[in-house]
Amino acid sequence: MTIRILPAVGDIDSARALSTLLSQLADAEPAPPVPDTTALLDTLARLAAESLDELPEVVLVHERIGPVPALDVIRDLVMRFPAVGVVLITADTSTGVLTAAMDSGARGIVGLPLGYDALAERVQAAAAWSTGMRRHLGSATPELYTGPGGSIVTVTGAKGGVGATVTAVQLALAAQASGRSVALLDLDLQSGDVASYLDVQFRRTIADLAAISDINPRVLQDAVYAHDTGLGLLLAPAEGERGEEITDRVARQVLGALRSRYDLVVVDCGAQLNAANAAAVELADQALLLVTPDVVAVRAAKRMVRMWDRLQIRKAEETRTVVNRFARGTEIQPSLVERVTGTKVVRTTVPAAFKELQSVVDAGRMQDLDARSTVKQALWALAGELGLMAEQPAGGGGRRRKISSDKDRGSLSLRRKGGDRGAVTLEFAGMFPILLVVMTILWQCALYGYTYSLAGNAADEAARAATAAYAIDGDVGGACSAAGGKHLPGAWDGAGIDCGIEGPVMKATVTAQVPLFFPGFDVGWPVEGTAGAALEGDD
Repeated sequence: MTIRILPAVGDIDSARALSTLLSQLADAEPAPPVPDTTALLDTLARLAAESLDELPEVVLVHERIGPVPALDVIRDLVMRFPAVGVVLITADTSTGVLTAAMDSGARGIVGLPLGYDALAERVQAAAAWSTGMRRHLGSATPELYTGPGGSIVTVTGAKGGVGATVTAVQLALAAQASGRSVALLDLDLQSGDVASYLDVQFRRTIADLAAISDINPRVLQDAVYAHDTGLGLLLAPAEGERGEEITDRVARQVLGALRSRYDLVVVDCGAQLNAANAAAVELADQALLLVTPDVVAVRAAKRMVRMWDRLQIRKAEETRTVVNRFARGTEIQPSLVERVTGTKVVRTTVPAAFKELQSVVDAGRMQDLDARSTVKQALWALAGELGLMAEQPAGGGGRRRKISSDKDRGSLSLRRKGGDRGAVTLEFAGMFPILLVVMTILWQCALYGYTYSLAGNAADEAARAATAAYAIDGDVGGACSAAGGKHLPGAWDGAGIDCGIEGPVMKATVTAQVPLFFPGFDVGWPVEGTAGAALEGDD
């Protein structure tokens, strides 16, 4: 039997030495080493997605792998891929390390420096165990330990106050209303408000699970509050300092237990990064990042995404951003948020309508938000876009449809964008005649002002020319008409031009017709421009 082996080693020299030994093992098919825990989990998930037969029989985890500690990632591997044999490579082969490795689910340890015989023995033992486990499961392939549904969705705020908790609660309520079993986990450990939003008084929190190494269904049931909406709530500790007890190991263990019992686990991660919510974001099937359309929030989102990437928690392109409190006139559009953060922005935007939320927030009854609320409609539409709504057979036929509660009938308009475009078209069609009349009046006013300006300038030039002709006893009238007409465009060449002496001043008057819409089309609207010039001569 060929033994497929996937090594996980971060150090280049150690990876080279391990690859050399593995290539010498009989019937072994080693894969190229993966450099970190993120790549390890991604590789196994990708292989499982293609075909469960593609999963290796043995995974070798080096003690210095990161960013997740070796024992924690082993525990996660065993939970998600239970028929894969995992072996720890460590320099410390003491009884304490061996016990810790076995408690995490490893099938053995191999000491450093590596030796051929010890490595071959452990690999063969782990492979034999894997084969037996797969046979016991009744299939030639291992099963992913994801429970009935097993999906995890995290909701993280780019900064405080952007609406992460409201979004998490409404997504959970939408999925629950569609017929799925849903757990809502509050991992905003210092300032979690899920209990306040749903009017819950319950003394058990996630902190009560921190010291428990084996979270069985009974222990989990004691810590989860069964809300009257049907949600299972696992709350943040009331004392913020107890949040330090929730390590990444605890978070992984709790999430594993929840996803084995519920179809969907929605996690409110707040806006502060810690070990617990970092583990949740890493494990999530979908990670949402909430942002409002303002410069401060978008910059915070960019920082958050970059930090996740640096810590190898999640890549930007694997993160989905939700724009909250959005309005049509907002200067920062979703496309700009997508370019700045490098994430994928969901199609559904949540409108800015706090007045709709204020009464239910103050009463702690988020579940009573009116179905006509635009915020609720948008968030439940978001749940549909993310695939969180269960599908059930429609009555009387074999077709399947999305199920929603009576309170959410308004949220079924998922093609809202097309409707908006149609409404805008109708509004524009109704406004077009008014816009045309306004533009016509403005254009006519512009022609009137232009004609008045032409008449005034022509009168000024005519007065000067007539004054000069008068000084040399020339043809005053001819000079006046010639100079005035020269400064009138062709469309206004029919204007009346007259010059006469009034005391010591030569006064010129130009009467021009204001055209209607187009120069040359006169309808008898005259404007008069006058000017004067002092006469020169003997006193």
